[in-house]
Amino acid sequence: MTSVEELEQICKDIIDLDPKMRSARFISARGHLTAGGMRDGLLSLEAKKQDEMMFMELALRVRMRHEFDTEFGIVHFSLSYRDKVIVMSFPLSNDDVLLVSREKDTAFGDIPFKILKIIEQIKKKPLKTF
Repeated sequence: MTSVEELEQICKDIIDLDPKMRSARFISARGHLTAGGMRDGLLSLEAKKQDEMMFMELALRVRMRHEFDTEFGIVHFSLSYRDKVIVMSFPLSNDDVLLVSREKDTAFGDIPFKILKIIEQIKKKPLKTF
């Protein structure tokens, strides 16, 4: 089983992949923060209450994307290139999700694939249901 401490370490490892990483967080299928957070010294762009709404919306979106798995295959990650930040979501087992944010620029191409390699390592261990 992957413990909260192990999930926290995975988030730290992801943040350490790139100096422009802002956050890495594990979100449960119900939209609750399980582990992770912001890079030390950075403040979130949104208020805590907005975090909760964003997590719930993300959990719902991840579940809804399964509707097209037959036609297009499973989702490995989704990326939003926004005005202020890049946001990536990585669906996990049981509809849990890894949510990662990074400073906006155009040199982010390999980051999602590095994160996918980390996820493959944790998929080899059954994830604890959040």
